Parts: sequence; structure tokens; C-alpha cells
Amino acid sequence: MSVVGFDVGNENCVIGVAKQRGIDVILNDESNRETPAVVSFGEKQRFIGSAGAASATMNPKSTISQVKRFIGRKYKEPAVQKDLKLLPFATSEGPEGGILIHLQYMGEKQSFTPVQIMAMLFAHLKQIAEKNLETDVSDCVIGIPSYFTDLQRRAYLYAAEIAGLKPLRLMHDGTATALGYGIYKTDFSAGGPTNVVFVDVGHCDTQVVVASFEPGHMKILSHAFDSDLGGRDFDEVLFRHFAANFKEQYNIDVYSNARASIRLRAACEKLKKVLSANPEAPLNIECLMDEKDVKGFIKREDFEKLSSDLLEKIGIPCRKALHDSGLTADRIHTLELVGSGSRIPAMGRILNSVFRKEPGRTINASECVARGCALQCAMLSPIFRVREYEVQDSFPFSIGFASDEGPVCTLSNGILFPKGHSFPSMKVLTLQRSSSFHLEAFYTNQNELPPGVSDKISKSTIGPFQIPHSEKTKIKVKIQLNLHGIVTVESACLIKDQTSHSTSENNVDTHAENMEVSTREASGVMHGLDVEQLGKTTGEVEKVPKSFCAGPVGHDTRKSKAVKRQDIPVSESVDGGMTLMELSQAQEKECQLAEQDIKVERTKDKKNTLEAYVYETRNKLLNTYRSFATDSEREGISCNLQETEEWLYEDGDDESEHVYAEKLEDLKKMVDPVEHRYKEEEARAQATQNLLNSIVEHRMAAGSLPASEKETVINECNKAEQWLREKFHQQEALPGNADPVLWSSEIKRKTEAFEAMCKHVMRHKSSPQKTEDGSGSDHRSKREDDMDVD
Repeated sequence: MSVVGFDVGNENCVIGVAKQRGIDVILNDESNRETPAVVSFGEKQRFIGSAGAASATMNPKSTISQVKRFIGRKYKEPAVQKDLKLLPFATSEGPEGGILIHLQYMGEKQSFTPVQIMAMLFAHLKQIAEKNLETDVSDCVIGIPSYFTDLQRRAYLYAAEIAGLKPLRLMHDGTATALGYGIYKTDFSAGGPTNVVFVDVGHCDTQVVVASFEPGHMKILSHAFDSDLGGRDFDEVLFRHFAANFKEQYNIDVYSNARASIRLRAACEKLKKVLSANPEAPLNIECLMDEKDVKGFIKREDFEKLSSDLLEKIGIPCRKALHDSGLTADRIHTLELVGSGSRIPAMGRILNSVFRKEPGRTINASECVARGCALQCAMLSPIFRVREYEVQDSFPFSIGFASDEGPVCTLSNGILFPKGHSFPSMKVLTLQRSSSFHLEAFYTNQNELPPGVSDKISKSTIGPFQIPHSEKTKIKVKIQLNLHGIVTVESACLIKDQTSHSTSENNVDTHAENMEVSTREASGVMHGLDVEQLGKTTGEVEKVPKSFCAGPVGHDTRKSKAVKRQDIPVSESVDGGMTLMELSQAQEKECQLAEQDIKVERTKDKKNTLEAYVYETRNKLLNTYRSFATDSEREGISCNLQETEEWLYEDGDDESEHVYAEKLEDLKKMVDPVEHRYKEEEARAQATQNLLNSIVEHRMAAGSLPASEKETVINECNKAEQWLREKFHQQEALPGNADPVLWSSEIKRKTEAFEAMCKHVMRHKSSPQKTEDGSGSDHRSKREDDMDVD
């Protein structure tokens, strides 16, 4: 097994992997470190990653990109509608207000959800990793934006499960970057924390993180973001500029042509990168549309003027992150700028004005998230040993809970997990209820969320349960904000107190049991515990006294409560989430699509093999095989090769794997006799040489044998040589295109028989020779043995 980290960006994906000597980035089949986040549907198969990007221009309406923007979102959100207008594929509103993507595939209209498309990307990245590492890949950590809502986080987990992955954690992009930065640095001051700001300008968003570092410890102080400001917005500025110029100069409207729009946007993205290093840059596109070549030119200063509004917006999340961290600019030690959209020089001036520091670029801008995720995966996986390093992340939103009777805690707006709360975290609510009830999770502050996002999270039903006389009883509900940043009602139980007399020894057990049920809360440091519980619906927070875990306090008899617990079923309904049946159907659909892809690839391989055989055989027939085929054979094979070639480019252009295999088999039946003669000549020559070598060796060995054995061996050598000479003369009299009279297999059998006979004779000579005069036998035997040795 191996552990990997996935950074699935809006435009590109990067795969980090933990190896024995550190973290590395995996190359894809094209030997690139980044894989396009694109899924394109052809007529009979999908093209994902680099192949999908190559198909985008030719097949824009069936090519899905920027799916990260739509996963876990509602169709009618203003930001979603704005994005969809820039993309060529068809969409509509799906069940529960979600998004459905429509396209042509396998000759019919098909619909997919963003979760299914993301699962296809995950499966492709998994395949790349497994091919590169030559082992199964399951455990992983996936980078996500800090502004992802509960539903978006769940959607990533759904997609990963469909793809056969097991995410150990969904990790905030900024936290992953900070981890990769901090764990390797050894120069942090022991006198106090070192505060570092990470500004990540991606393809579609901007995220800012303030992190505090100490030796062996990292704490995220704040997250801030702009979910609609990224590198693509600067591309769009150039796109609009040149689209207007071309309409005026060439009288063409690129907005009316999907393919032209894709090509111009791609050219503008390249132009933006050129302007990052040069004061001016040209733009040239051949045959953009209406068979017209277009040319353009822009200076960096003009580009910055066109982008001035966007550049000013970069400072907003920066100031917010600094404010939420509780720090001032003079307490920030370092500023790091990363992300695919961060290369615009003017950004440095904006960041300098906020933090009063020049931004550093010491981190790999495109790979830092994947590397940090791979490192976190190694820390969480039991198969790697990583030096102890404490990671404490903070949650960017406030989460509250309400029951049928109103908010369940006293904090303002019913907040249970306030913004900036460390996670994973667990809290226990103590409620008084007499029958089944509901708990609803929600975001308490709409302003903390990306624009247009719903504040609903999930609704849980606690029950049914039975209590006598319909009296209210104590219900303890365990609520978890887990490692993925997803809030769930973990469990619920009914508590019955029974008063009894007991000694202090029993008190210890009772208190310990009581604490286990109701007072445990996991802190943001994964191994930490905090003894805090939330009280009843009045919201009182009870502090658990340390004496709960103390030793004996005396031997006096006192009243104590025996606690009886009864588990209560909990069922959860997520607003916009997938049911188990929907998840199972999506997995089955992905398997069908993957099998179809494999089938098409096998068919392509068979077709390519047939095509290669046609060209290779035609060449050999004119050269290598020429003297081994009769005129009629040569004519018949050439005719069939020509017919097969024409068939391949006409009727046989789109056939099944079985048909290509049959065609290849038919051709081989015609060519095999000729090929066999050619190969037989080489094999016959080698077998002949082997037999001649064996004859020479045994003739030389016969010189040391007694006269009778020597004569026998020499006769065998002569017979074998005579046989070979006669057969060879017969074979030489035949043309190369005739079936041979002397086969290599026959020569091999003759060689084996000859060598067996000679060995038998030579073994016989090693037996002692006895004479009629027994007295001299020992002396003669010794003398003969001496002669043999000499």
C-alpha cells in the first residue's frame, strides 16, 4: 500500500506521494506533473485528464471542466449561473435543486451530477498513482478550499468512495501548504511563535491563512477567502478586451462560437503568463473563426489598468484574515505567495500594502497543497513513521443546533461550534425529552459563507424511545465536528439515574462511567481531550471537576447514583446529500463506464495491431520473405493485405475487437507458412552448426579411448556427418519457397541420439579391464588408469 495526497484544482490536479525519503510528485502518462481537471465524452469512451483537454476544442459541448465550482452547489445560486454562462456544456436543475450536466454519449443523451464527474477525475488520478507506484492506492488525503460547506465536503467523500478511494482526511488547502512549509523548517524561534501568512491565488479563488509555528507544533489562527476571485478572472479581462478588439477590427463575434471562445481563452491565459515576465506581449491565433487569422498586442501596464478592480479585491481577504487572527501586520514574520494565479507582479504591491512585507515565493506554487496532503496522509497512516508534529486547524464557519424546542445552547444565535473553533471536536448535549425529537444543524452567520450558499446543513431524528408515564428524561447526544470538517450527530443515549447507598470506592466507578458518557470532547489537536460538556436546553456549560477521576476519598457511606444507559437510534438527513441507494447506483454507473473505456481501448489495440501487421508484412514480403514465398503465395498475400488496408479505412474503421482479431488470424494463416520457412532456415543453420560442433568434440575426445571404443565413436561421428551431408545436399537442391526436406527439429533429434550413443560408449571405457591372468590385473588396471589420466 502507498499513501498519496490529491490536490484537485479547478483547472489542474497534482498528486503527491509519501516515499521513504520524503514527498514527491507523480508524473502522468505525458510525463507532466500537472493533470488537467477535464472529462470529455467521445462517441464511445471517455477522455480524462490530458486526453480530455486535447479533446476540448474539438468536442466542447461534451467536455466538462471546472467541475470543482459546481460540486455540492445549487443550480440557482447566482455564482453558479455566472460560471455556467462561461462554459459550453448544457446543464439544468436537478433533484433537490442540484445541478445536472447533459451530453451525448453512446448515441444517446446522458445526464451526470458534478459528484459523478469528480469521481471520474478521482478514479483517473488513482489510476495514474497506481501505475506509477506499481501498487494499490486507497488511503489518501484530499485538499479542499477552506470555504467548502458541509455539503461540498460530503460530496468530495461521495466522489472518492465512488472512485474506490478512502480519504483519511479532507484538508484545507492553506493548512496543507502550511504543514509542508513548517514541518521541515528547523529555524523557528523557541522564544515564541513565528507567524506566517500564506496567500493562495488559485484558478478560481483566493484563500488566505495565518499560521503560527513553534518547534513541533503548528496552529492555524484564521482562514479568509474570496471564492470568486482567481486567475481565470484575470484571463477573462484579457478575453473581453481582445473579443471587443476583434469584433471591431475583424468583424467577428467570438461569443457566438464556443470553439473560438475556448481557443481565445486559452491564448489569453498564455498571454497572462508572458506578461508576468515581460513588459508587453503579442497574441496571434490562426483561423480563430470565419477562416480569419487574428493578431493582438497589449502592455503589462494596460493589463494592470484593466485588472485594477480585481487587484484591489485581493486585499480584502488579506485584511480579514489578519483581523480574525488577532495579530497586527508588525507581528507577521513572513508572507508567502502561492497558487497558479499568483504570478501577476502587481499582486506583490497589493500584499505589501496590507502586510508591509514583500511576499516570498519560496514554496512551489503549484505543488504545495498536494505535498502537504501527502505528508498529512503519511502522518495518519500506520504504514509510515513520521516525526511527531502537532497540527491544529480552525474551522472557518459558526455552526449551531436547534431542536423542536429552540436553540440548544446559550451562546449567541445558538452557536455550538463558533468560528475559529479547533477541530476535530466533539461535544455532548444533555437534553430533557419524553419522546422522539429532531436536531437541526445550520450555519449561524450567513455573512461568513460564500455568497448565495444555503445556511442549512442537516436534520437528525433522535428516537424512537420509550419511557414510562411520558415523563421527561435525560438524553445525552454526542455531536462531532470531524476531521473532514463535517458535523454529525454521532450517537444518542437515554440516561436513567437510580439512587443507592454505596461506599466511596463505588463512587469512583460511578463518576468514571458518568464522565465517559457525557463529558468527553476532542480538541482540534487530534489526540487531545477537553473535559467540557454542554448543559440542558438552558445551555448551561458544566465544568467537570477533577475529582471525577481522583482516587478514593474516604470510607464513609454516602448516596450515589447508578447510571443505566440505553442507546437511541439516530437517523440523519442531509440537505442535498446522496442516499445509500444513489451512491450504489453511481458506483455501478462508474464501473460500467470504466468497463466501456477498457473495451474501447482493447479494440483500439487490436485495430492498431492489425494495421501494424499489414504494413510490417508488406515490407517483409518485399525484402525478408521474398525468396521464401512462391509467386502465387506472394500475389495472394499482397492482395489480402491491400484489401485489409482498404477495409480498415472504410467499412472496418469502427468494428468490434472480435472482428479485428479474426481479420488478423486470417492474414496470419496465409503468411505463417512463408514466415515458417524463413525462420526454419535460421533454425536449421543453427542446428547444423551444433551437430557439427558435437562431431568435432567427440572425435577429439575419442583419441584418449582404448582402440575398440575409439573405433566405435569415430564410426558414429562418420555416420552422423554422412547423414548430415546427404540431407544438406537434398535441401540445397530445393528453392527457398519450397517446404524443406531437412527440418531443424530433425537435426536436433539426430544430435541428441548421436550424443547419447557416444556417452554410452565413453562411460563403458571407464570400467576396469580384466585379463585371464588375475595376478597382473591390478597392476595393468592401475597403469591403464594412469594412461587415462595422462
